[in-house]
Amino acid sequence: MLIKVYGSAVFGVEATTITVEVNVTSGIGYHLVGLPDNAVKESSYRITAALQNNGYKFPGKKIIINMAPADLRKEGSAYDLTFAMGILAASEQIKAEEISQYLIMGELSLDGSLQPIKGALPIAIQAKKEGYKGFILPEQNAREAAIVSGLEVYGVNSITQVIDFFDKNQPLTRTEINTRETFYNNLDHFEYDFADVKGQESIKRCMEIAAAGGHNIILIGPPGAGKTMLAKRLPSILPPMTLQEALETTKIHSVAGRIKDNVGLLAQRPFRSPHHTISDVALVGGGAYPQPGEISLSHNGVLFLDELPEFKRGVLEVMRQPLEDREVTISRAKFTVTYPSSFMLVASMNPSPGGYFNDPDAPVSSSAYEMQRYMSKISGPLLDRIDIHIEVTPVPFEKLSDDRKGEGSIEIRKRVTAAREIQSVRFEASETIHYNAQMGPKQIREHCNLDTESKALLKTAMEKLNLSARAYDRILKVSRTIADLEESPNILGRHLTEAIQYRSLDREGWLG
Repeated sequence: MLIKVYGSAVFGVEATTITVEVNVTSGIGYHLVGLPDNAVKESSYRITAALQNNGYKFPGKKIIINMAPADLRKEGSAYDLTFAMGILAASEQIKAEEISQYLIMGELSLDGSLQPIKGALPIAIQAKKEGYKGFILPEQNAREAAIVSGLEVYGVNSITQVIDFFDKNQPLTRTEINTRETFYNNLDHFEYDFADVKGQESIKRCMEIAAAGGHNIILIGPPGAGKTMLAKRLPSILPPMTLQEALETTKIHSVAGRIKDNVGLLAQRPFRSPHHTISDVALVGGGAYPQPGEISLSHNGVLFLDELPEFKRGVLEVMRQPLEDREVTISRAKFTVTYPSSFMLVASMNPSPGGYFNDPDAPVSSSAYEMQRYMSKISGPLLDRIDIHIEVTPVPFEKLSDDRKGEGSIEIRKRVTAAREIQSVRFEASETIHYNAQMGPKQIREHCNLDTESKALLKTAMEKLNLSARAYDRILKVSRTIADLEESPNILGRHLTEAIQYRSLDREGWLG
C-alpha cells in the first residue's frame, strides 16, 4: 500500500516541503531513497525500537521510502516521526485518512518519546503558505511554531499521541499564543541595565550615541575598567524590535537550534560574545550544510568581540564584507545560502599586551614598540568600519562606593528611539539605508552640511590631532547622530567637537 506523508527541509532561513512516499509490499528489504544523509538513514533503527516499545511492529515486508524532490539533500533526524507514521499507515496498522493534511516532524527516542527539532518556525511559515491544516511536532518546539497564526499547531510528547490522534480520533491539545501580546509584554525586560553602572558617564554617553546612529564602536582600556560590563548593557538601550525584526531574528535562531524549549517569539535583541579562539566558519557561517554563524545570530542585535587583537587576523578579515552588505552569502557546489547579518559591532581591547600603557603606576608596562605591534594586529580596513573609538578608564573608589543609581536603560532608550525616528524619516526613500551609520559619501554630502565656522574647526582638529583621512567621514556621521539626539536640523560646532573626541585610534601615538 502506498501512503504519502509530509515533512520539510530547511535551507538558509527558508523551508521546502518534502513529500515522503511510503510503499509497503510483499517481499523483504528496507530501501530509503531521495538523497538522505547518515542521520536520516539511521532512522530505521530508532523507528523499529520505538514501534516495538509501544505495541506496534516494524513490517517484515519490502518497504520503499522516497523523499521527494529526490535531488534535494535531506539531513537530520527530524524525519523519524514522518517515516514512522507513514510506515504504520502503509502497513495498515492504523487508520490515517487525514494524514496528508498535516505536516509531521520529530526525532524519535527508542521509547517513542520525541526530541526537539531545528527550524520549526520557517517550517510552520511554509506549511501555512501551502495550505496545510496543521503541523504536528515535539512539544518543546510548539510555541515557536505557534507564532504563525492560521495554522493548527499540535505539540506532542510521544508517538502514541500521534497514533491515537489519527487512528482513534483522540484530540490533541492545540498550542495557541497571542503573538502580539507576548511580544509587547517582553519588550522592556532587560537582564542588564545601565542604572547599575557606577560612574563612566562619558562612556554611557558614547554608547548612547552609538545606539542612536547604529555606529560600530571599539572600547579601549586596561583590564577591569568595565568594557565588558558596558557592552552587555548596550542591547537594553537599542530601539525596541519591531514584529518583523523579531520574526527575522527568531527564524535564524530556530534554524540554528538556539531557541530554548517552550519559547516563542524572541522579543529582546540578541547579544553574542564569541571567544577569541573562534574559527572563521563559526563566525560567518558555513560547513558542508551551511549553518548560520555568530554574525547572523547577532542579526538585529549586538556582536561583541572582547579582546579584539587576540582574534586571528583571518577571522576578522572575513567579517569585512558582511559589515558592509548586512548579509553573508555561503556558496557550495550545488546550492547557495544567504543569511542576514545586520548587527552592531562592539569590540574591546587593552591598549597594550600587558593591558596598561603610559601608566607609571601600572603593574605591567609595555614599550611604545610593543604597543604598536599589538595594535597592528587590527587591519586598517576593519578599523575603517568602526565609527567610534573611546578610551575607558577605571572607576575611582568614590564612585564605586556611591549608593545612588545612575540613569536607567529605559530613559536612555527613549532618546535613542526618538533619534532613530528622525533618521527613519530622513532615509524613508532609501531601501538600503535606515540609520546614520549606513550613510555613504552621497548621503554624507546631502545630510552633513557644515557652515564655514564648522569646516574651519574640523580642519584645525584634523591637522592638530593628526587625524587620518578615514576619520573625516566617520566624524561627520557621528556628528549627525549627536545632532539628531538634540533634534537639531544642522550640525553645530559642539556636535563636531564631541565627535572628534571619539577617534582615539586615529591619533598620532596609537596607530601612527
